[in-house]
Amino acid sequence: MLKQCTVSLLAVLLLSVPIVGGVPTAEATTYTPKSYNYSYWGDSVPSPEAYSATNLVDGESLGVGAFAEPSDMHVTENLDIYILDTGNNRVVVLNEQLELIHEIDSFSLDGQSSTFANPRGIFVNNDDHIFIADSGNRRVVHLDQNLELVKIIDNPESELLGENFTFTPVKVVVDFADRVFVMADGVFDGFMEFSVDGQFTTFIGANRVRVDPIEYIWKRFATREQRSQMVMYVPTEFTSLDIDERGFVYATNADNSEDVIKKINARGDDILRREGYFSPFGDVLYTRSSGPSRLVDISVADSEIYSVLDARRGRIFTYNGDGHLMYVFGGLGNKVGEFHTPIAIERSGDQFLVLDRELGEISIFAATEYGQTLNEAVRSYESGDEERAQQLYSEAVQMNMNLEFAYTGIGKALLRQDDYEAAMNQFERSLDQTNYSKAYLLFRNQELRQHFSFIMTGVFILVVGFTSFVIYRRSTKRNRGVSV
Repeated sequence: MLKQCTVSLLAVLLLSVPIVGGVPTAEATTYTPKSYNYSYWGDSVPSPEAYSATNLVDGESLGVGAFAEPSDMHVTENLDIYILDTGNNRVVVLNEQLELIHEIDSFSLDGQSSTFANPRGIFVNNDDHIFIADSGNRRVVHLDQNLELVKIIDNPESELLGENFTFTPVKVVVDFADRVFVMADGVFDGFMEFSVDGQFTTFIGANRVRVDPIEYIWKRFATREQRSQMVMYVPTEFTSLDIDERGFVYATNADNSEDVIKKINARGDDILRREGYFSPFGDVLYTRSSGPSRLVDISVADSEIYSVLDARRGRIFTYNGDGHLMYVFGGLGNKVGEFHTPIAIERSGDQFLVLDRELGEISIFAATEYGQTLNEAVRSYESGDEERAQQLYSEAVQMNMNLEFAYTGIGKALLRQDDYEAAMNQFERSLDQTNYSKAYLLFRNQELRQHFSFIMTGVFILVVGFTSFVIYRRSTKRNRGVSV
């Protein structure tokens, strides 16, 4: 009896131990403030609010009737908002002021009216062409700016696809060359790429297979019946995707690895930079019972800033291009700025729009002074304005002394200004060993160049002096030998 109680107690304790990147930590670090960041040591530290909720929009307030399990959104270059109202099989279009423009619930196909069935993904390019992942009808619908049908992508054929393959598109994005990338249900080989004319060409960006080494070894010696009951090792599915202005596809997947977020180039390689204290994957600190973040959507802004939505705790995590966590906001609950079932996020300028599937509403978040300062600091650095970046990072640090990565930002700005010694001091404050080493090497080379003539003069004097001393000693010995 005592043994059973001991085992039960240990199980409870293990479930309550928080995890940092999969490593148990002390119970004292379980507290997570509402607005926070993570320190170099993996502790959650308080942070000023970067975004605050300012408005709430639903179908009834827009006069189009309640939304029914909406699943996706897209904000265009001119800030029009496209809401995919999945349960009502329609698209609701708003302008920047959140005023209704029109609804899209059908289009003309071969002279007949064709409707959508359980659409789950939408994308609008810079020419206002609309691409809808019409999941129930197993097709991608491409409409032009006048809502006229351009093409339909369905029933792709290729040797890469199995005989029993069923095309069920879930998400869709389009690059500047009009190539269409589709996240399809049940596809583990990556995203499906289609040419301009709608022909399937290849898969890109497949996730790596995760193998348990112990089970792999055991499988080598197991019987056929035992092997049939073991887990099949297949890549994990993606959960969302977005595309930036340069054609790089950003994606999230259902895996709990460090590459849960990817940036995929044209060859399908993951080129996401992970130079922060921790890889970008949402919450660093969590318990075994609550589990890691479950990322269901990603939104890419300018200057390589990207944000991911955690459906498990309702939080939005925003990272800069180097992978440093900039800020966190949101949560689950019944208050303004909290969600029930968050499913999609979009950026509209410096505003965030978060779509709640269960409640059928959109929460609007505006940047605070702190959030705006941090956004502009990253943008200034990426655009090459190092002096302004340094100034803005310094202002952000004044508002949040816990923002350790800002010192890295200041250091990088100083590095571009060739102030290597000051950059070293900033990298030391942010515990950034890699950039500190880089700054130190540049500082050492700079010092050598600046004092080269003095150093060489000193070396020359030492060489001449040493040579003269050797000659003198030899001549002295020779003279003594003669006198003897």
